[in-house]
Amino acid sequence: MFVLGTAGHIDHGKSLLIKTLTGIDPDRLQQEKERGMTIELGFAWLKLPGGREVGIVDVPGHERFVKNMLAGVGGIDLALLIVAANEGVMPQTREHLAILDLLEVSRGIAVITKKDLVDDELLTLVRMEVEEVLSSTMLAGAPVIAVSALTGEGLPELTQIIDELLDTTPSRPDLGRPRLSVDRIFTMAGSGTVVTGTLIDGELSVGQEIEIVPSGLKSRLRGLQTHKSKIEKAAPGSRVAANLVGINKSQLTRGDVVTNPGWLKPSRIITVKLRLISYLQHPIRHGTTVSFHTGASETMAKVRLLEGDELAPGGSTWAQLSLERPVAVVKGDHYIVRSPMETLGGGTIVEAGAKRLRRFHPEVIQNLRARDEGTSDEVILALIEAKQPRELASLVNQSNLPDEETVNVVESLVQQGKIISMGEGARRLLFTQDGWKSLTGKVVKILEEYHRKYPARSGMPGLELSGRLKLGGYAPTALENMSAQKVIIEEGGQYRLPSHAIRLTAAQQAKLDAFLDALVKNPYAPPSELIPEPDLLNMLVGQGKVVRISDTVVFSVPVYDDMVTKITARIKTAGKVGLAEVRDMFGTSRKYAQALLEYLDGQKITRRVGDDRVLY
Repeated sequence: MFVLGTAGHIDHGKSLLIKTLTGIDPDRLQQEKERGMTIELGFAWLKLPGGREVGIVDVPGHERFVKNMLAGVGGIDLALLIVAANEGVMPQTREHLAILDLLEVSRGIAVITKKDLVDDELLTLVRMEVEEVLSSTMLAGAPVIAVSALTGEGLPELTQIIDELLDTTPSRPDLGRPRLSVDRIFTMAGSGTVVTGTLIDGELSVGQEIEIVPSGLKSRLRGLQTHKSKIEKAAPGSRVAANLVGINKSQLTRGDVVTNPGWLKPSRIITVKLRLISYLQHPIRHGTTVSFHTGASETMAKVRLLEGDELAPGGSTWAQLSLERPVAVVKGDHYIVRSPMETLGGGTIVEAGAKRLRRFHPEVIQNLRARDEGTSDEVILALIEAKQPRELASLVNQSNLPDEETVNVVESLVQQGKIISMGEGARRLLFTQDGWKSLTGKVVKILEEYHRKYPARSGMPGLELSGRLKLGGYAPTALENMSAQKVIIEEGGQYRLPSHAIRLTAAQQAKLDAFLDALVKNPYAPPSELIPEPDLLNMLVGQGKVVRISDTVVFSVPVYDDMVTKITARIKTAGKVGLAEVRDMFGTSRKYAQALLEYLDGQKITRRVGDDRVLY
């Protein structure tokens, strides 16, 4: 399916031409009919000689309604630039042509209308003027044909040329991520809310669940139509009317996008390639506020130039646009920026949902250039920023490549060792080599600081280290990979650098010696006042020398093991053991016996029944 779009100056005969070609009056508003001018978008469809049926979007030509024009031309495959023979190229002709060029509409036909009003000499001059104005745009060399909507002269030739051009026009790609940018909203009795737009990037089917972005509203498609015919499935590139379940007209805005739930996120900041129209009188400056148009949406935006403080007419640069309200866009979408009175420029979106980038930074520009102009491999690597990993699902959405191609490129880069992959499926986390080196460097630095601060500790607890990485559920896998690479060492849930060894001061060593000597002299009632500070005690626990029973009771491991053996043997013989009996067995006090039995309960070795213990 294909969509044609008109463009051109007011009163140059766009709507009359469409009405004559199709039998459908695209001017649907009473105000339009009374004033004899198109204000809103008009829609029609045409059956071509080869049997193909195409949709048509008719746009306003008046300078006051350029924003309405922009809502209609974003999804067209072929442009009809309309120039009246009796007036020639006019201001809105040039502005509309500049817009088509910024949107990279490369297929079109220049249609000279009102042929019946001029002689051959003037018609020849107008034809030359049209060819000249086309010569510096993407429509250079496009067919130029003169017609009369009143007499019908030239119309058969026009439809034939349209048919022939569409024969060689690539179909819209199916990326599996449908987007219907809403350009009209209305209600129908018995049906409810209906939206229309040009469908791109995927199919929509009757009955499927959908999401409306940026509002996040959920709905279901009750019905679909194209060219007023009911269909079960709509293909990319077609004009579609979609009947939404449970949505009120007041909840929708032109520019909303109907899509599959869950993947398309609204953007407040976008990174773009910005090109200015050459005939502007003034440059655009960093910080300028403009109106931003993409698809059928419009909002105000602030321009952040990344390479300079101003951009001259005809120039191009990398920039970011901070949007007044969020829009639903993806990489590769085209956009236009305007001042209140004129179109300034436009280009393509390089990254949606972007972070604020540093200005005048060569690495930033190099990365953006790779995203915009690189091969599939280079695009994927550039999207996985040097120090910021990205989930596979996010990468698929941002790459603007078919899902399968993105996954295949990722797998190839993983095999080549250019990408480090963690996890499974769409939630896989991907790092570049530089990104992984940066993360391992961060871990090494964290552990170096920890070892410096706590020289008597064997390592940093895994939970603490994971929290410092800010990788969420991916942190344990990342640490496991680093352990496998011998970058760090994991022991008992703690992490250390391979070079780390516990270093004690003379005072700390003397304190440990005194404590261990006390455990030998008083094995069943060691003095609590000699228990060392937590770091030293944890070191002894980690070395397997002591067991911490409570804050005030610590036994040596051999003594603890002997006590457990004797207590369990007594229970097996007598069926139970009491606190006083345990106290007498080891010649200790109630304090130590009670602490030991409560510890054994916690370890599920024993279980308290009344005043006695039995085996768990």
